[in-house]
Amino acid sequence: MKLLITGAFSGNDEQLAKIEKLGYEVTFVQDERQPLSVDCSSFEAVICNGLFLYNDIRKFTALRFIQVTSAGLDRLPMDYIHEHHITVKNARGVYSIPMAEWCISQLLNIFKCTHFFYENQKNKRWIKNRTLRELNGNTACIVGFGSVGSETAKRLSAFGVKILAVDCFLPQYDSYDEYVGIQELDTALAQSDIVILTLPLNDSTYHLFNSDRMSKMKDGSVLVNMSRGKIIDEQALPPALQNRKPAFAVLDVFEQEPLEPSNPLWKVKNLIITPHNSFVSEKNFERLFQVIFKNLQILSK
Repeated sequence: MKLLITGAFSGNDEQLAKIEKLGYEVTFVQDERQPLSVDCSSFEAVICNGLFLYNDIRKFTALRFIQVTSAGLDRLPMDYIHEHHITVKNARGVYSIPMAEWCISQLLNIFKCTHFFYENQKNKRWIKNRTLRELNGNTACIVGFGSVGSETAKRLSAFGVKILAVDCFLPQYDSYDEYVGIQELDTALAQSDIVILTLPLNDSTYHLFNSDRMSKMKDGSVLVNMSRGKIIDEQALPPALQNRKPAFAVLDVFEQEPLEPSNPLWKVKNLIITPHNSFVSEKNFERLFQVIFKNLQILSK
């Protein structure tokens, strides 16, 4: 079976050898963001990320399997894929732990006023801060309770945070205290001190958090987005922060990436910006290979 691997997964020689032993004839292309110079019509399987944003999937006439290196599927032409009965696998669970740890670190930065002490250390100022708060006793609403949401919930629970899971379906994970359907989102927001977005981007979640939705949030709450930028209407966020609904926000993802230097979000008060970095970990490479190899094993049988 002919397999195309793009630079989205740069497997080492040992890993590629294991894949070839399964019976795959591997072609490697480093940059998937360029039109491919190879004949695409013979590839039955592809390992990629944004390949089909830059290359027409219709040229892959033999394609029957796609493995993406991301958790989300929003970079794929899903209508075409469903129509042609192409199997898709994502990197489910690969990035959940580092993303959950990143989320905890950002919440602690806010609740413990880390930036205040960092600035005072740089300026050699000995000033106490009496506004530090506990995570303990707060309620966290996690919207989209999949693998990332579950791992985040486990860690927040250890701090004594009540977990309110919001999803379209009853979660398969049990690391929450209460579950409500997505149709009850506004009610959940009104009682939540922390709101964490870990849901996929699709037609129904685009700008799910607009000005009206954020107005339903609890006064003084914190909003964290580590899913996809377009779930939040970025133009509505600064006014919402001024109204303290939410009072703080942490964004790791944006409507357009990278975030341009001219973007006004850089200067918004009470907003923490990180450059789509929450998923990074030294352990991802091996976890990703294990997911890919398992799926290729099943395909080869």
